[in-house]
Amino acid sequence: MNHCLDLYLLSAAACQLSECLCKEELEVLSASLKSLGEMLELSLAQKAMGKCCKNCQKADKD
Repeated sequence: MNHCLDLYLLSAAACQLSECLCKEELEVLSASLKSLGEMLELSLAQKAMGKCCKNCQKADKD
């Protein structure tokens, strides 16, 4: 997907959710999605670190 389409999709989802969820439900959903994003960032960082560490171990053996 291109960047503009992503923004449109996210905007439409936010509008639809705000119409069918109460304030408290939106707050919980928002916090949950933020947590999900942070967990995904951590997972990516750990994967990158694992690749880096494997490369460092290979270099040390040479």
